[in-house]
Amino acid sequence: MKKYRLFVAISAVCISLSILYSLVGVSQTPKSKVILSTNPPLERIFPFEAATEKAQSPVMFTLEAVDASGKPLENAVINLEISTPKTTPWLTTDFPMVEGTKLLELEVAALRGKLEFQQVLPIRGNYEMLVKVAPLVANAFAPYQEDLKFHVRENPVKYKYFAILAAILLSMGLLGGWVIGGQEELRDGEIAPQSVRLLLSGLTVIAIVTLLFINITAEVAQAHGSEHDHKIENIAPAVVKSQDLDVKIDGDKNATVGKLASLSVEVKDNNGKPIKDVILDVKSIALENDLTVFAYKGFTNQEGKLVWRSQFFDGAPHKVEVEVSSSQFLPVKVAQLVEVEGIQPPMLTRLISLFYLTAIVGIGMIIGLVMQELRKRQLRGI
Repeated sequence: MKKYRLFVAISAVCISLSILYSLVGVSQTPKSKVILSTNPPLERIFPFEAATEKAQSPVMFTLEAVDASGKPLENAVINLEISTPKTTPWLTTDFPMVEGTKLLELEVAALRGKLEFQQVLPIRGNYEMLVKVAPLVANAFAPYQEDLKFHVRENPVKYKYFAILAAILLSMGLLGGWVIGGQEELRDGEIAPQSVRLLLSGLTVIAIVTLLFINITAEVAQAHGSEHDHKIENIAPAVVKSQDLDVKIDGDKNATVGKLASLSVEVKDNNGKPIKDVILDVKSIALENDLTVFAYKGFTNQEGKLVWRSQFFDGAPHKVEVEVSSSQFLPVKVAQLVEVEGIQPPMLTRLISLFYLTAIVGIGMIIGLVMQELRKRQLRGI
């Protein structure tokens, strides 16, 4: 009986070790993956900077689907989704309206297992890129997906600007605390000492000047936007028909910041039959500063189409332009104007920013009060 129990125990241990070994072997088996590379490198990428005269350009992304041996997977379909960094309780980004939203959705046929596109990244933080790879031919390889993450650091000049603003607010708080802490006794008919009245008057003047500056800036921006809206843009037509083919660009003509806009281009012959594997050169251009925010060069699918969804994070008109080319006919260009509606930052984000600015002023005021109190104690001790 004891021998039987010993035999059962040894058998159980052997079976357990075999299962564990097989699991470890499976986990260590090379798998298909997606290789991400960028130009410029990730450590040199900065987010979009509005209202700047400095030349800006989109980031070139390259996604390569490879098998377990590192060989590119040919005749693949790559589905891509890019999500922006999530909302943070700390200092807000330049475009808080796009935090935690989808930036791009794109599905293309990658004949050599490679997808290349250009995209402007609007804000700093951790981006998520979900990539799904499937075969064009059924059962050519097993479909898989990969969740890639990359970080975009803030432009150093933004920290410089914030340090200057914080120093100004801290100085104002320090001055206020110093004046209030050293207030004199009230005279008959006075509701506040003269120094406090002068401080409040100065703050009132500063507030009035700030409001005037904000209102004038808003009026100038609105006038500039109206002038731009009425400017006649020399863009290609949305539909082009010829003896060889019929090209049409379609999709949302109105978009909203923070939401994806659906767009598509379709290529057919003069008999209405879809033309596949035609070269497409797609560009989304912000007309306000003539900046290409998205670009892709590839091919039409089996239905002669390319469908994508893109977010226009800058609340300004954009031009979506597609050039169709092939060795069989002359290049054809179609385009569509997309009006973009800007939205206000969320109330919570504005309250958080107000809290930080008020806290800096409050810290300065506390320091001023403490310094004034220490000065009074020194004078009493003399």
